[in-house]
Amino acid sequence: MSAATDLPLSGIRIIAVEQYGAGPYGSSYLADLGAEVIKIENHNAGGDVSRANGPFFLGQNDSEFFQTFNANKKSFTLDLKAPGGRAVFEKLVGSADAVLNNLRGDQPAKLGLDYKTLSKVKPSIVCAHLSAYGRDNDRADWPGYDYLMQAEAGFCMLTGEPDGPPARFGLSVVDFMTGMTMSIALLAGVVGALKIGKGRDVDVSLFDVALHQLSYPATWYLNNGHVTQRMPRGAHPATVPAQMYKAKDGHVFVLCMIDKFWRALCEGLGISALADDPRFNSIPQRRVNRDALTPILDAEFMKHTPDEWMQKLGGIIPIAPIYNMAQGLDNPYVAQVGMIQTLNHPANPALRRLANPIKVDGARLPVKPGNAMGADTEPLLRELGFGDAQIAELRAAKAIG
Repeated sequence: MSAATDLPLSGIRIIAVEQYGAGPYGSSYLADLGAEVIKIENHNAGGDVSRANGPFFLGQNDSEFFQTFNANKKSFTLDLKAPGGRAVFEKLVGSADAVLNNLRGDQPAKLGLDYKTLSKVKPSIVCAHLSAYGRDNDRADWPGYDYLMQAEAGFCMLTGEPDGPPARFGLSVVDFMTGMTMSIALLAGVVGALKIGKGRDVDVSLFDVALHQLSYPATWYLNNGHVTQRMPRGAHPATVPAQMYKAKDGHVFVLCMIDKFWRALCEGLGISALADDPRFNSIPQRRVNRDALTPILDAEFMKHTPDEWMQKLGGIIPIAPIYNMAQGLDNPYVAQVGMIQTLNHPANPALRRLANPIKVDGARLPVKPGNAMGADTEPLLRELGFGDAQIAELRAAKAIG
């Protein structure tokens, strides 16, 4: 990718009233793809709270946590409630294609961030709302976080071993999925506005996205009353073998989702005759006889280490070593595919972070540090037509930082 102007969203301006995780994660995709994402940070409240998230800091008002979600973004310090703050915001909205927020569901209407309010400023503006429970129900004013959604949507009861306690995912998957869902909804709104000249509200919530991720187990329950249960070793509920197996000094995860891979597995393990054993010669039979099959495969996998099995079976059947996080990041394949980038940050020119998983024209997306808090306030004000005296007045009123 030769320049930011080559990126698909170049020329799209998005105002982001966001902080911490879900919203910034979603808008990071938009920024990485070339949109001009302008973070509104209330300097009177310390800006995005993730700037102060330790334990690893990058000078004053910056952290590795913040840069994880806010690279390629601008920072505009503005207090919407301070004298003059609202007028500045509306001027900025007039230059934008979309406004997003990840506030509690009752806040966008109170702060005038919804389409009903902002359409008076610009009829084509798209207003994207990411909240815990939505804006149109009894929980609109409830605070909420990822882990709560995992609990209530049933994730925790689907995670871990059957005889263990409920467990959450090791990462904030609901935050991240909701952020991505928000970015899709926002882009759909912008495409629609470009076609018909009229914007709209688009809403996503942590709870709705978490529930939607139940996917086919939800369909099974809603139509057949079938409740999917936790399976030993993280096994697939229907297909066998598709689970963890013991190896020498570790574990591997194997997923033989079709009979072709089952036969290839048996051949690779040196037990070809097992493929035609009446107990295991079809997916339904293997499912019924899962408990009998597991120790047989364990015994074979125990003959070699996970890395040795990868050399023997990688690319032949779907197989992966079970790594800890350090092993996962230090995996030579990660470097080979370019999934780690260096972020030339003023406080650490060799700061490393994960690249965006999207490629454009075969290339990883370019990255630059998220700007210091308020670094873009004055340049953007001048672009919008504010002069020295007006800027000084706004600063005196603490509307801007």
